[in-house]
Amino acid sequence: MKPSPPPEQGKIAGIDFGTVRIGVAMCDAERLVAFPFEIWRRKTEQLDLRHFQEFVKNERIVHFVVGLPLHCSGEMSDKARQATEFAEKLADATGCSIDFLDERFTSVIAEETLRNAGLNAKKRKEKLDAVAAQIILATYLERGCVGTTDFESLEG
Repeated sequence: MKPSPPPEQGKIAGIDFGTVRIGVAMCDAERLVAFPFEIWRRKTEQLDLRHFQEFVKNERIVHFVVGLPLHCSGEMSDKARQATEFAEKLADATGCSIDFLDERFTSVIAEETLRNAGLNAKKRKEKLDAVAAQIILATYLERGCVGTTDFESLEG
């Protein structure tokens, strides 16, 4: 799937893809602030896509940025491949454009943020995926809505 930039106007949603849960964040219409929205517990592919169709309709989402959990070498991981497959189905089901962002270490940053907020382990787990999605989306917005197209190693 070829990523694409977002339309010039409208809300963007960030996705922290997981096989059990999907963290979702969204921004305001002016694209100034990203905030955690929800954690969707995966059901069946059909129910998952129906949920996101409703989400797009109700929240007026025009674009998704999906985090790619790359290897430290910058190579695509199996989970990153699963995320791109999900993104393709998401685009087909919702009619929204899709972009990708290197999400290496977002869960670590989200965990640290929640720990610093004084949340216990149970509360951190409840919020982790949505906060990771918020970090993905906030990074995307800070970069001027430019996704990751060239993957580079963090090792060298």
